[in-house]
Parts: sequence; structure tokens; C-alpha cells
Amino acid sequence: MVDDATKSQLARIPLLTVKAGPRDADQWPARLKEEYQSLIQYVKNNKDADNDWFRLESNREGTKWFGKCWIYDNLVKYEFDVEFDMPVTYPSTAPEIAIPELDGKTAKMYRGGKICLTDHFKPLWARNVPKFGIAHAMALGLAPWLAVEIPDLIQKGAVVAKS
Repeated sequence: MVDDATKSQLARIPLLTVKAGPRDADQWPARLKEEYQSLIQYVKNNKDADNDWFRLESNREGTKWFGKCWIYDNLVKYEFDVEFDMPVTYPSTAPEIAIPELDGKTAKMYRGGKICLTDHFKPLWARNVPKFGIAHAMALGLAPWLAVEIPDLIQKGAVVAKS
């Protein structure tokens, strides 16, 4: 299911150990620290590979995340707002990543612009709780979704580059 290049990239993203969600007041700060460390390493890996494609930040509590993601197609940059809330059952439940401006433009999206990860990503996430975190959701969820869906939306004229 995962190609060798993706496995190699994934192996360089630190795994997480703390099984805590936003409702676990005593352990959530430790989990959040691991999340940030993993994300920082993933972004560094991407920059080192000249594959920088997103920026994320969170609210103070680490329960709401937002930022930008982008993809290049034929040397043209397409940039989108990305957002998600941490589920109350996190990390047992993966975050539902949304690109609100694409809501309704593809069948592989739920209401509110939440990208469809049901068939491929969610079973993988379930097998890797609590080791997977936000960086893994970006690498194995959003990145492949963008790579498949955005070129198709561009070809259909549903997405145009911002000047």
C-alpha cells in the first residue's frame, strides 16, 4: 500500500509515545510536545529534500490547528488554507483535515471541506495508535490527497492559481 519512497520518508518522522488527547489534562501537554517535535522534524526533512509544502500552527491549547498547504502543478503554485480540530477521542481517532475553499468541488471530500481519508488512511492510523500524530496525518493523509485531487481539479477548471 505504501511505496518505498513514502516508507523512507515516514521512517524519518519521529513516532509518538504518549497516548493522550485534549481531554487528558495531565498528559495532553506531553503529547502536544511530542506532536510539535514530530512536526518540526517532518518540516525539516521536507525542507532538506526541497519539498516544503505546508505551514501549521495551533491555538494555545493545541486543539485547533490551521495554516497553509500548497502544491505546484506545471510550475504554478496553488495554495490553500488548511484546518482541523483535534478530536476528543484523539489519538484513537485521526484528525479530519479540511480545506474549506474546496468544499463541494470533488467527491473525495465531506461537507465543510474535510478531505476523504476513510478508505486508505484511517485503517493505517488505527493500526498505529498512539505512534502516529499530526505529522503522519499530513504525510500520509493530506499530501497524497493533494497530489491526486488538485491536478484533477485544475484540469477540470475547478481550481485556479491565485495571482
